[in-house]
Amino acid sequence: MRTLIPEVLDELVLLAAHCDDIPLGAGGTILTLCRAHQNLGAARPLRVRALVLSGGGTPREDEERAALAAFCPGADLAVTVRDMPDGRLPHHWQWAKEALEEFRRTCEPDLVLAGHRDDDHQDHRGLARLVPTVFRDHLALGYEILKAEPDLAQPPLLWPLEPEVVAEKSRLLHEHYPSQVSRAWFDDEAFSGLARIRGVQAGVRYAEGFHLTRALLGPPVPSR
Repeated sequence: MRTLIPEVLDELVLLAAHCDDIPLGAGGTILTLCRAHQNLGAARPLRVRALVLSGGGTPREDEERAALAAFCPGADLAVTVRDMPDGRLPHHWQWAKEALEEFRRTCEPDLVLAGHRDDDHQDHRGLARLVPTVFRDHLALGYEILKAEPDLAQPPLLWPLEPEVVAEKSRLLHEHYPSQVSRAWFDDEAFSGLARIRGVQAGVRYAEGFHLTRALLGPPVPSR
């Protein structure tokens, strides 16, 4: 099975509406990419740039910064957490667009990970729909976020995960997001169960699923 993701990444961009979205949706993949870059002995660390639209100035921001540092071992990591009110992205559409445009000027990624456009949460869905309007020439994949809403769709792209990565993802989620542990879906069984289902679909033990947001196939062509 071929992958669209380059074997070697120089820069990874992570986008989220809320603190914890990124590790929940793509934590195993991010751990795998960062560790693979370390194991290659690359001259420069993997550059990771993250933008989270809400939670700035609250204890959730502290959780997010510590969590992303743990999920991106050895990376050159920079995290921006903004202060959009939770659940209000449709009302703050222009602000979100400008925040994303401003962030875009600071990075040139090989891969963008964000939410996907069919997520039931209006913030996740809104951000996902903005991504291809800003990252126009990039591979952008939409991660799925487990939550109470019954909105999980079949992702066409699957990233295999080693069992120890699945266990590490769950451990780090519990360690760094104490504010979320009371939620009914925030437990080891839920995290590993979804990864096991995606693994069955990928022909491996565990996997994370992604929806294709934007991809350019074939060799580069001169800009018009």
